[in-house]
Amino acid sequence: MMKPKHFVLVHGACHGAWSWYRVVPLLRAMGHRVTALDMAASGVHPKRVEEIHSFSDYCEPLIEFMEALPLDEKVVLVGHSMGGLCISIAMEMFPQKIVVAIFVAAFMPSLHVDVHAIFKESHKHQGSFMDSEFSFKEGGQDKQPTSIVFGSNFLSTTLYQLSPPEDLTLASMLVRPIGLYEDKDWLKETVLTAENYGSVARAYIVAEKDNILKEEFQKWMIENNPTDEVQIISGSDHMVMFSKPKELSSFLQEIAQKSYC
Repeated sequence: MMKPKHFVLVHGACHGAWSWYRVVPLLRAMGHRVTALDMAASGVHPKRVEEIHSFSDYCEPLIEFMEALPLDEKVVLVGHSMGGLCISIAMEMFPQKIVVAIFVAAFMPSLHVDVHAIFKESHKHQGSFMDSEFSFKEGGQDKQPTSIVFGSNFLSTTLYQLSPPEDLTLASMLVRPIGLYEDKDWLKETVLTAENYGSVARAYIVAEKDNILKEEFQKWMIENNPTDEVQIISGSDHMVMFSKPKELSSFLQEIAQKSYC
């Protein structure tokens, strides 16, 4: 009989815990405990993007949750898209509290390929952000945008092109801006070590028809940072939890039950 796990789900940029609403009941029906978190200024989190001054601030709800876990409790950490960077920070800080970390069509840094290099590579495969809205510091003097919120056309063609239309509609109503930070800040906040981050079992789930983190880019990250396991979900857009929720849930359970866990 499979032993129940505690899954902790971390959403991607501009989204919130709501983006897991199809996956949560599927995992619970399998007998697992599930916690879906809102990062700061996301979902129903009360802070506004203007109050978030660093990526660490953005990830604070996850860090606080991990800190509060009993020492003898371990979780299955799941990060989607930008959530992969959140769970990477948690892996570095709390390796002893994580059974396995699962990256779902997510950014996955390594000990040798930092966040700056990953963003640079992703930009090679990325198209336009279309009708997404960028914000700048008050006064408009800085050319560097401080936040972005995804537009409806960008959502429909780049993230949700294979997802049910009702989920696209939900997303267009619920997305919120996410802060954009300078390279030096990213590098400072995502320092990873072999002793901590490198000690946690990792798996990657590739979204085959992803239009933003293209399949070749996802595989590039895996080649530069080999994982314990790789699964591919055929016919899935970037929002795997909407386009292929049953397949995703099955893979999450399968990975969590592996012997290396």
